[in-house]
Amino acid sequence: MLRGFSWRGRIHWFVATLFLFCLMFVIFLSGCAKKKESDKKITLHFVTWKPNIPEVWDEILGLFEKEYPDIRISREVGPHSSTAFHDMLTQKLKNKSKDVDVFLMDVIWPPEFASAGWAMPLDDLFPPYEQQKFLESTILANTYKGKIYGVPLFIDSGLLYYRKDLLQKYGFDVPRTWQQMVETARRIVSEEKKRGVEIYGYSGQFKQYEGLVCDMMEFILSNRGWIVDPKTQRVGIAESPAIEAVRFVRDEIIGGIAPRGVLTYQEPESLALFIQGKAVFHRNWPYAWKVSNNPEKSKIAEKVGIAKLPHFPGGRSYSTLGGWQVGISAYTAKKDAAWRFVKFLTSERVQKLIALGAGKAPTRKSLYNDPEILKANPQFAQMKEVFLSSYPRPRTPLYPAVSNVLQRYFSRAISDPSSDIEAEAKKASMEIERLLNLGVELETKQ
Repeated sequence: MLRGFSWRGRIHWFVATLFLFCLMFVIFLSGCAKKKESDKKITLHFVTWKPNIPEVWDEILGLFEKEYPDIRISREVGPHSSTAFHDMLTQKLKNKSKDVDVFLMDVIWPPEFASAGWAMPLDDLFPPYEQQKFLESTILANTYKGKIYGVPLFIDSGLLYYRKDLLQKYGFDVPRTWQQMVETARRIVSEEKKRGVEIYGYSGQFKQYEGLVCDMMEFILSNRGWIVDPKTQRVGIAESPAIEAVRFVRDEIIGGIAPRGVLTYQEPESLALFIQGKAVFHRNWPYAWKVSNNPEKSKIAEKVGIAKLPHFPGGRSYSTLGGWQVGISAYTAKKDAAWRFVKFLTSERVQKLIALGAGKAPTRKSLYNDPEILKANPQFAQMKEVFLSSYPRPRTPLYPAVSNVLQRYFSRAISDPSSDIEAEAKKASMEIERLLNLGVELETKQ
């Protein structure tokens, strides 16, 4: 094979061959090392709802994987609707799915998830001195039977958005009562119509889903009514104040200043109508401020004002407590990695990023003194009192079933102009009383 080569040539050939062999060996070892490194990488399955501003979440997850190169996030995005997302997530947890390590929870779910054994108690990871850094109402929402099952990510409260340019144009003050809002809306719609401008008076969330419960609860509470009395557990939807509030929504909102289409609206659809300049008043969560004032998305940027929600005469303004928490599956085999991810998501830095990029109100108290956040979200300072005093929905491990009854009742009552609201309310009230009794029995057995 080396015949004809001089001894020097043979040496060069052997050196070259040896070098090539060594190079291939190094490449082989490097490949093995990379494979080994890849094998060590932990994959966390994160289940979340469909966000309003997805690019913010893309940035957050990118930052996490950059700072924690040993952890990869596999994200599953569920429906935007809280109700539909709940159904998808609970089905996975019931089956002890390995496709769930970390998940987002609506503010109303912790009692249910804790009672069912789906959410991991976090007391050893999230001690009281850390909990004190968060708004008290958000910690309470995540606590069940003395243990904590989620870390608050952001808080929501219902707000009234309005066209400040139109109110100024026609000489109206921001309405303090629902009746004032209806009258103001009618006058502005009528005047704009004379100018050939088609506009509606109100846009909100009235589709049969959890958002409907939030909207209707605000009307009922502001008329001195109640859904379930937290002290006595007495159901109040068949009482006169609640009946009057529901009738007002049916006759004056759905059958009056709002388009019939609101019966199919969730947050995105109701906001779309408003930012297209097609509604005078709009009910939504804090995130809508950012979108409404973004000139790339909104036709009414810089023309939007916010205020507390109106109330009925003799009542006061109420806002439904909303928001999302981060929980860890009780069935995960990756507890340490999951907690690192949860701690990162709920940190000051990430909550600030969410506040600046998505307009979500933080759950960490310190961020309400952050000048950058307040500059980008001036409504936080104006509405801080609302965030701190928001009213929670009924706290029971069977809340999803209670909500289902409420959704069906409210939807039937407001969508049919001839509905017998009293009869529907009594029927729904009896169903809820039965569920609450079952919830008490369930808690007693645990």
